[in-house]
Amino acid sequence: QVQLVESGGGLVQPGGSLRLSCATSGRVFSINAVGWYRQAPGKERELVAAINSGGSTNYAASVKGRFTISRDNAKNTVYLQMNSLKPEDTAVYYCNAETRILTTTYDYWGQGTQVTVSS
Repeated sequence: QVQLVESGGGLVQPGGSLRLSCATSGRVFSINAVGWYRQAPGKERELVAAINSGGSTNYAASVKGRFTISRDNAKNTVYLQMNSLKPEDTAVYYCNAETRILTTTYDYWGQGTQVTVSS
């Protein structure tokens, strides 16, 4: 129903920047919200940032002020601009789409993209 493809990850030095992209396809109009999650080895997957269909955003405290989530509806793409990157930002970043039909919800996940912050 919904397909997600992340891109833009890579290796960057502390203080650097990366821009992640999440391209959506399929039943994109069923998507209620898109979130970026990350998971580091040995740790639980955590929400980094999210944006809903109305454009409202929220961020994890650890990234607030450094990361910005945005969307381009014409391209069906959600972005995560990451600035002032720190080694603790190293993780696999996943795009998640929450779809909703009436009161029924279902989550879709992308394949993930590796972000490594190291000198």
